[in-house]
Amino acid sequence: MTTSHSNIKKNRSSVGVQIGQVCIGGGAPVVVQSMTNTDTEDISATVQQIAHLARAGSELVRITVNTAEAAKVVSTIRAHLDDTNCHVPLVGDFHFNGHKLLTEYPDCAQALAKYRINPGNVGHGKKRDEQFATMIETACKYNKPVRIGVNWGSLDPELLIRIMDKNAESSNPKDAGYVMREALITSALESAAKAEEIGLRRDQIILSCKVSGVQDLIAVYRDLAACCNYALHLGLTEAGMGSKGIVASTAALSVLLQEGIGDTIRISLTPEPGGDRAREVLVAQEILQTMGLRAFAPLVAACPGCGRTTSTYFQELAENIQSYVRDQMLVWRDQYDGVENMTLAVMGCVVNGPGESKHANIGISLPGSGERPVAPVYVDGQKSVTLKGDNIAGEFREIVDKYVKTKYSKKVANG
Repeated sequence: MTTSHSNIKKNRSSVGVQIGQVCIGGGAPVVVQSMTNTDTEDISATVQQIAHLARAGSELVRITVNTAEAAKVVSTIRAHLDDTNCHVPLVGDFHFNGHKLLTEYPDCAQALAKYRINPGNVGHGKKRDEQFATMIETACKYNKPVRIGVNWGSLDPELLIRIMDKNAESSNPKDAGYVMREALITSALESAAKAEEIGLRRDQIILSCKVSGVQDLIAVYRDLAACCNYALHLGLTEAGMGSKGIVASTAALSVLLQEGIGDTIRISLTPEPGGDRAREVLVAQEILQTMGLRAFAPLVAACPGCGRTTSTYFQELAENIQSYVRDQMLVWRDQYDGVENMTLAVMGCVVNGPGESKHANIGISLPGSGERPVAPVYVDGQKSVTLKGDNIAGEFREIVDKYVKTKYSKKVANG
């Protein structure tokens, strides 16, 4: 599998923002991030979920900082994570009272790697300017980058009225969608300009303009990218649950990423009750990997099944192998260089099975209905062995393990 496609714009022009060991923009790979949904005041639950998201591959994790009690424990959360060798950068999500929390709890301000500020939720009129300035001044004091995150559900009403009045006075007024996009972009750019005026460097600023409609998101980010070179955070806000949220996020972000727009992404899925929060990390990774922009773990190609494949065995094996390699990546990524680029294929019959298997690094063609009960395995295009019996899954995993150990170079430990 290749890690880039010639028709994807790769030379992103945004200014790079350094957040701990992570760089967003400036030509760096697109960064995956996520957000906890625990009560931040619950130290144990929050630490546990941050670590879980980081293990899943979230390169930044955002936490809610909405109360004095939450602000008080941020530095403790950071310390607990560091004690367990989890050094993922933490982003503080501030609304309404962020100016107070950042100034009254300096340990919180220092422990966070980045602040997220919504300019529509920092106050109104003169207070808005003062409170926004306080947050930016704090970021400057502690040398922290800031995401100025505008959301269509919380636009500054004064700015929105200004844009609407200007549009109404125009000889050629635009529709409501255009006005909304104009307000989002104006809020982001005016806030960024104010932040720079206060003293925040351009390489400390990330912008986002989030909406919940696919076409609106594509339109607003195209316009935003055309008129600035700030690093951009992509995400469809309130994407929804299950397949709806996944499909909508994939549709919107894939178009923008294909055009070279976006430097970091978050998939805002609503988890099912008791669902795994890390699912949004997996979806983000798979969007980037299937587009050829990054590689995180070996992906398994598998046929959808048809009348030739009445057995569910190939489906079970495909799921087994995909789960296995993802679990193993927790170990492999620290031991072997390049293993995330490995490709696997689990096919269900003779029609496309051998051919597809030959295209993968390791592929297996299982017997379909009426075929001989044997499963040829291909390694780098060559038939390696034919498996049969009751332990095909276990033997195939052994082949994968052996391939990883012999094909990929071992990493050299630092120091």
